[in-house]
Amino acid sequence: MKIAVLGSGSKGNSTFIDFGKKKILIDVGFSYKQISERLKSIKVDPKEINAVFITHDHNDHTNGLKVFLKKVKPNLYITKEVEQYVLEEQYEKSIYLTDEIFLDDIFIKVIPTSHDALTANGYLFEYNDESIVYITDTGYLNYRNFIYLKDKNYYIFESNHDTEKLINGPYPEYLQRRIISDKGHLSNELCAGYLSRLIGPHTKKVILAHLSESNNDPTLALETNLKILKENEIEFKNLECASQHEVTKVTI
Repeated sequence: MKIAVLGSGSKGNSTFIDFGKKKILIDVGFSYKQISERLKSIKVDPKEINAVFITHDHNDHTNGLKVFLKKVKPNLYITKEVEQYVLEEQYEKSIYLTDEIFLDDIFIKVIPTSHDALTANGYLFEYNDESIVYITDTGYLNYRNFIYLKDKNYYIFESNHDTEKLINGPYPEYLQRRIISDKGHLSNELCAGYLSRLIGPHTKKVILAHLSESNNDPTLALETNLKILKENEIEFKNLECASQHEVTKVTI
């Protein structure tokens, strides 16, 4: 399994996962040109993508979807509501999300998230004894899903904002309220709290994602997460932050 976050933040999101025979994208929040350039920087041809999984309908996750589908024609895993809103028609290779999906030998568990979108989901992928959890754009994580998410190999997990920076920052009050609501985004503190309950002996790496450029910074996100993990007696230090503008180093 190979993983690279092509970009993550309010201006665009997309993540590449290589399962060997199958190569997928989670979200297509950049233009086709940008996606192509970012994939080629890690030596992947866009035409190699077999499937796209969409988390929700917001533009920073779907901006390049229409053009990508026309040029590459992958299978599309999406809810009907989001398909209708974003594509305005039925795509010939759409597969509507159910609780559990198999893509050949890859098992996918769909994890409902809480966001101000038509529908919003995260994903658990399991393949050949390896696993990856992808959770962003949610105000909270329902505890009933912990049984599916505990002690996985890799986590791409939202650490959107520092609460103090948000409250004292440039955003108007209505937007602050939206971000910290149950249908908003996870703070550094909430992210670390959830990770403290999920990280286990088989966890290899955590990538902190969807960092706000106005209300967070990578150093602060890492420091807060590491501090809270330590307070919860979790000895785990292999964390890094995804960037809005750069592709992460490929994780193998």
